[in-house]
Parts: sequence; structure tokens; C-alpha cells
Amino acid sequence: MTTKAQINNGIFSAARDDWETPQELFDRMDRQFHFEMDVAATAENTKCMNFYTREMDGLSLPWSRVNWCNPPYGAEILEWCRKADEEAQNGNLTVMLIPARTDAGWFHEYCKKYRIEFIRGRIKFVGAKYNAPFPSMFVFFGKEFENDVYNTARKEEK
Repeated sequence: MTTKAQINNGIFSAARDDWETPQELFDRMDRQFHFEMDVAATAENTKCMNFYTREMDGLSLPWSRVNWCNPPYGAEILEWCRKADEEAQNGNLTVMLIPARTDAGWFHEYCKKYRIEFIRGRIKFVGAKYNAPFPSMFVFFGKEFENDVYNTARKEEK
């Protein structure tokens, strides 16, 4: 008998960290922000015409004015949040789709000061057999969203 832990470990293991964002989630954000660049993509899963791949090293390159980011979910997520925060301080906006790990140091250091939208339910990433074994959130890294009183889980838009 396969356990839930085996399923979770199998579909979200360290062997793969490039799960593609479901198109409807991206489209909902893109309608509002009109993204110029996908800063953590592959040629196969990018959501924007302009994008950085792992080989290009988006962490070391300048980002555009309005960015989409579904970063690798491993230990390096801290670096992606740090970079998004730096870009926000330079006047750029990045909407990031990440696990809702509110107990993590990177959450408190870099995410908590921006608007956060918790996603109801568990995401089923493109190509995954099962839904993610963790909750997810959007973080809006941008000066206009800093210390935002709207930093709360809200009802899904209909």
C-alpha cells in the first residue's frame, strides 16, 4: 500500500524543482500586472516571452519592471525572495508563487512585509499527478505593496 508520504515525496522530491505554474493561476495575475519577464523558468515552462533559465542565472541578472516568478522550491528559495526584495527596493514589481511556509525564516525576513494572498486549496502543478502536498501563496514584492494593510487571505475572486 502506498502512503501519502510516499506520494508526496515522489512527486515533490529534490530531484525536481521546476514544476510549471497552472495557466489559470498565471493568467489571473497577468491580467492585473501584465508581466514583462519570467525570472525563474525553463524554455518549456516559461509564462512570458522574456525569461531567464537556470543556466542564465536569474539571481545574478537585473530583472524587468514587472516580473513573474515561480522559483525552485528547494533551499535556494531564500535567495529568490532576497532577490525579489532587492528588486522591489529598486522600484520593480515581482509576483512570486511560493509555498506558504509561514514558519520559515525567509518568510519573516523577506515576504511578511509585502502583500500576501493565500491560495485556497492545494495547487496541481502542470505535469503533476497529484496536488502539491503544501499550501501556496502569492507574494507581491513591490514598494506599492510594502507594509500593505491588505496583507491577508481574501475571498477568491469569482
